Amino acid sequence: MRQQPTSLAAAPDTAAFARSRVSNGKSLFADAVVDGRSTWARRLRDLLALHVSDLGGEDVVTAAEHSLCRRISTITVELELLERKFALKGKGAAAEDLDLYLRAANSLRRLLESIGLKRVARDVTPLLQDYLAERSAAAEDPVGSSAR
Repeated sequence: MRQQPTSLAAAPDTAAFARSRVSNGKSLFADAVVDGRSTWARRLRDLLALHVSDLGGEDVVTAAEHSLCRRISTITVELELLERKFALKGKGAAAEDLDLYLRAANSLRRLLESIGLKRVARDVTPLLQDYLAERSAAAEDPVGSSAR
């Protein structure tokens, strides 16, 4: 008797024993060489879970969205490693590294847009009561003695 899939990892027409460990959600990688315990793999897994959660969770994310989230997570981890390299170097990035970083960041932005990243302008208009309180405080202290 076949069970109903509960997540993206379970394909509806394939028995669990016939799918790969990646498809079953048991492993990040198809081969046994990478066991998923490295800091790189743990960070990838964390980011993947965050992005899938942002899209509604494993139960609603399509295989294509999951694939995009995996690529997004991989690029993010690699960008973080480059940022670490830049920080440790201390005197700026080499031209090749900076070029790679910028191309990866642009690819990341495009992938994020494809899964729904939206640029939303933040409202920076102060609340009326905050504005009036600030004006009142400035009127009481015209010399600026509170700035001392």
